[in-house]
Amino acid sequence: MTAAALPASRGKIIVVWILRILMAALFLFASFMKLSGKPMMIEEFDTIGLGQWFRYFTGALELAGAIAILVPSVSAFGAIVLLAVDVGAFVTQIAILHGDWIHTIVIGAILTAAIYLQRHQLGSER
Repeated sequence: MTAAALPASRGKIIVVWILRILMAALFLFASFMKLSGKPMMIEEFDTIGLGQWFRYFTGALELAGAIAILVPSVSAFGAIVLLAVDVGAFVTQIAILHGDWIHTIVIGAILTAAIYLQRHQLGSER
């Protein structure tokens, strides 16, 4: 039996599910805030300067990624989508909003761990 054919440990499965649920909840909330037009989000995206279409686009990416991260067969891809959104948030916090960016680092680290733990989904390993 090759290493790739060995079943995942129970502990790893639990950790992956905890990360999936945590990130899905976080990004579902963020998506709701953007897509429901909360005044704080409208103001923030006005400051960014790309228009409100970008708020809807970001909210849709967050929603799609949050749903995908909960589907085991595409969870790693969902985490990659969410990591891309998170990197964009980091750059925006640093360059435009000049706000708290530490949370984007923490979220990025969690998403990176989720991607790493599910890396078998990304390659052609059999």
